[in-house]
Amino acid sequence: MTKGKSEHLPLIAFCALGVIWGSNFIYMKMAAHLISPLQIVFFRVLFGFIPVVLYAQLRGLLRWQHLKHIGPFFVMGLLATAVYYYGFAKGTSLLLSGVAGAVSGAIPLFSFLLAVLFIAEEKATRLKIAGILIGLVGVVIIGRPSGADLASTNLEGVLYMVAGSLSVGASFVYAKKFIIPLKIPATALTTYQLGLGLLVLALFTDYSDIGNIFSSTHASLGLIIGLGLLGTGLAYIIYYYIVEKLGAVSASSVTYIPPVVALLIGSLIVGEPITLADYGSTLLIFAGVFLLKQK
Repeated sequence: MTKGKSEHLPLIAFCALGVIWGSNFIYMKMAAHLISPLQIVFFRVLFGFIPVVLYAQLRGLLRWQHLKHIGPFFVMGLLATAVYYYGFAKGTSLLLSGVAGAVSGAIPLFSFLLAVLFIAEEKATRLKIAGILIGLVGVVIIGRPSGADLASTNLEGVLYMVAGSLSVGASFVYAKKFIIPLKIPATALTTYQLGLGLLVLALFTDYSDIGNIFSSTHASLGLIIGLGLLGTGLAYIIYYYIVEKLGAVSASSVTYIPPVVALLIGSLIVGEPITLADYGSTLLIFAGVFLLKQK
């Protein structure tokens, strides 16, 4: 590969990751018509775990001695996998896929709120407080009842999305305190997190009628390949590649892309009734997240 092409790979990976994450919501929405949210998460983590564990093994990053930290890994498996993904799957089942994707853009807002509460060195400046308030206004607006068919589910769906966002936000705070100091490679941590999350899901998932997903080729391929292999497994690998090449701060900016992709897929491809208020709410969420990143 020429030097010019290799220099563009991180940017290509950055854009690809945004599109992959943004398409997750339509795959969850399609699957939700056939199986339960918990079953969706089980399939997602199962097929997401496969490429991650293979990649980690090929790089020789897995160590038996890491298992002495199984307690913290288990907590991460709950916060950053099982609860997080369930909140998003349940929320997406109740919302338009584009709206669910837009709400997911608020993850940094909830992460910062929890960091301020539980990490002493995190300071809430006036600018960041303004960012939190603006972003939360966007979440509240997008959670409004929007028509007779959506009135009973819109708010509930947003609350599930918020719960998922709070869970993954709590995982960032927990990781900073208890995981990062262990100095274990991120790919290995992800493997343990997904593996233990999968174990929990395997124990608690109701497998009744789970085979219904295979009644639709489109939905089953979307769930297994789009949401599992690509949207979870490959997405983690790409993300850590971007962190390595561009740095953590630049890599975190990829969170701006999925909400836009989800809205466009929902509106232009699926034909969901996305309104101007939904787009406006997304911009407010973006504005809030942007202010959080300012020093």
